[in-house]
Amino acid sequence: MAKDERGLTYAQAGVDIDAGNRMVDLIKPLVRATARPGAGAEIGGFGGLFDLKRCGFKDPVLVAATDGVGTKVKIAIDTGRYETIGIDLVAMSVNDLVVQGAEPLFFLDYYACGRLAPETGAAVVAGIAAGCKDAGCALIGGETAEMPGVYAGDDFDLAGFAVGAAERDGILPRNDIAEGDVILGLASSGVHSNGYSLVRKVVEKSGLPWSAPAPFAPEQSLGEAILTPTRIYVKSCLAAIRTTRAVKGLAHITGGGFPDNIPRVLPKGLGARIDLGQVPVTPVFKWLAAVGTIAQNELLRTFNCGIGMIVVTAAKDAARVADAFKGGGEQVVELGHVIRAEGDERVVYRGALDLQS
Repeated sequence: MAKDERGLTYAQAGVDIDAGNRMVDLIKPLVRATARPGAGAEIGGFGGLFDLKRCGFKDPVLVAATDGVGTKVKIAIDTGRYETIGIDLVAMSVNDLVVQGAEPLFFLDYYACGRLAPETGAAVVAGIAAGCKDAGCALIGGETAEMPGVYAGDDFDLAGFAVGAAERDGILPRNDIAEGDVILGLASSGVHSNGYSLVRKVVEKSGLPWSAPAPFAPEQSLGEAILTPTRIYVKSCLAAIRTTRAVKGLAHITGGGFPDNIPRVLPKGLGARIDLGQVPVTPVFKWLAAVGTIAQNELLRTFNCGIGMIVVTAAKDAARVADAFKGGGEQVVELGHVIRAEGDERVVYRGALDLQS
């Protein structure tokens, strides 16, 4: 009689296939809720399908973007608050699409962890689905990877991939951006998803636990306030682009802040003059600056400081473009103008940020 030998299993190595299947079952209704023309929003196959013809484009160019949420994910883990981090994941990619004049069509996520907890994963995907619905794109697939030994304990990480399309003659920035054009700013919802390694250092210096009332928003815990999700600008930007036909350029203010992101949409030889007194500095940035004794220039190159998106338009069109964005629910300020660049300095400032609490 053969000896009964019981070998190692994948589960004993730390990978639970049943947990993965359980998570897929939990997220299927979330994925279905993101369906849009061109996508059936059903998962389970080896790849996601999308029918571009059903979207009504005449001469489309595909636009793709990928991003993560950085160390903001660590705060979600430390606080056990997983319901909004998925919104951040979507926002970071779809906001990068819309600045090129593209309509986001579909999204895929990559969720990697050391030990899969289906309910935690489903909470994250619920946020991803909410972000997709806000952006008008379909969640057509993704990947869950359980990698013990790479991620410790309950740690996980996220990456997102968005694909959109723009008509060939509607790609931004336009080639007619010129000296004297007006730069508008759209208010942010908070820190968004950049600079969180510095945020965590400031919180550590403050000595406050994540459960403490936020000094800048006492109706919320510090963890809840710091995790305020990134604003998704897709719908307001697309509406303004299409109704006014006067948006020349858009810049998503992410890592690198004003000095790195604004020049990305300006022609060679042009720069921007920004009136810092017009920036609606969000209370969280005033607190971070005070507790961390962070200098103004460091704030401006690390954080959005209260402006998550900038808009370039001709001076004659500025008022109606601003009205279009206000009609889309945005808080709009006039930040400055396009100028001739002098040397390597593409962004110059006038005045100072209002950092007084």
